Amino acid sequence: MRDGCVLVTGGAGYIGSHAVLALLDAGWKVVVVDNLVTGFDWAVDKRAKLVVANIDDEATIRATMGDNGVTAVMHFAGSVVVPESVSDPLKYYRNNTVASRSLIESAVASGVKHFIFSSTAATYGIPEQVPVSEDSPKVPINPYGMSKLMTEFMLRDVAAAHPINYCALRYFNVAGADPQGRSGQSTAGATHLIKIAAEAATGKRDAVSVFGTDFATEDGTGVRDYIHVTDLAAAHVDALDLLIARPEESHTMNAGYGRGFSVLQVLDAVDRVTNRKIERRLEGRRAGDPDALVADNSKILSALPWRPKHDDLEGIVKDALAWERKLAEREG
Repeated sequence: MRDGCVLVTGGAGYIGSHAVLALLDAGWKVVVVDNLVTGFDWAVDKRAKLVVANIDDEATIRATMGDNGVTAVMHFAGSVVVPESVSDPLKYYRNNTVASRSLIESAVASGVKHFIFSSTAATYGIPEQVPVSEDSPKVPINPYGMSKLMTEFMLRDVAAAHPINYCALRYFNVAGADPQGRSGQSTAGATHLIKIAAEAATGKRDAVSVFGTDFATEDGTGVRDYIHVTDLAAAHVDALDLLIARPEESHTMNAGYGRGFSVLQVLDAVDRVTNRKIERRLEGRRAGDPDALVADNSKILSALPWRPKHDDLEGIVKDALAWERKLAEREG
C-alpha cells in the first residue's frame, strides 16, 4: 500500500471512476467525493470509500481530507457539455471554476501537497496549427474551455504561494471503457462520438449525426485525437508519482496519442467491429468546431514513463461496445 490517500472528486463519473481503478490497482488508498448528479455509486470500486457531497462543501471536504489522511487530490468533478456551457455559462463558471476554487482552498488549508486537475483541449479553442502543443495560444471559444483555463490559472498562482504542486492534464477526446468491464461511460445523453456510435450499434439510437462534411480534412469530416480512458487514467497515476518525486515542480501536459481519426473513420471502425453499418445522418457544422484537434504529446512522453497500451481505434471501439452491452443488461 502506498503512503497516503488520494481524494478523487467526480470519482463516480466516467473518467474519475477509471482513475479510481488505476489508483487502487497501483496500491493507493482512495476516497471518492461525488454528488452523484451525473455519477453512479455503483461505478465506485468497493475498495474505495465514497463520500456523497459537493466539492464546495468546505466543512465536509476538509473533514474528509483530515479523517482520511489525504495527501493528494485528483479533481474530475464538474460540468462537461460544451453546448450547454454556451446556453448556461453561469452553471459552468459555478460548477467548474468557483467550486474548484473552493476545493483548492480546502486542499491548501488541509496541507494537501499534490493536485492533479482534469483539464481539456478546449482551452486551445480553434488551434492555429495541428498538432497542438502546450504553449499554443489558449483562446477558448466556449465557457466550458474558459472555466477550465481559469482553474489552471488558479492552480498556477496557488502553487506559487503555497507548498502545493500540480499537474493539469489537457484531455483530447476520451473514449472506450475499462478492458476488464469494471467501468465505462454510463451517463445518459452523452455527446462523445464513440459513445454515441456504440449506442447506435446496440440499438439505443437509430442513427449517428455527422456534423459537417466540408472541413479541411481528407474526407471532409472533423478529425480528433481519441485516447482510451484506461490509458488516460494511467497517465494520472504517473503524474502523481512525478509530483511526489519533484515537489518543487508543477506541470501542464496534453493527454492524447498524437494522431487523429475523422468522424467517418471512427464510424467505419464501428462498422468493422460490429459487421453491420450504422446509419449516418449528414448535418450542418456546429459553431466553433475546428477542422482537426490532435495533441502534440511529446511533453507527456518525455516527462512521464507513461506509454499508451490501448492506442488502437478498433480496440477502443470494442471496449466501448462491450461496456454498452453490459450497461444494457444492467438497465434491462
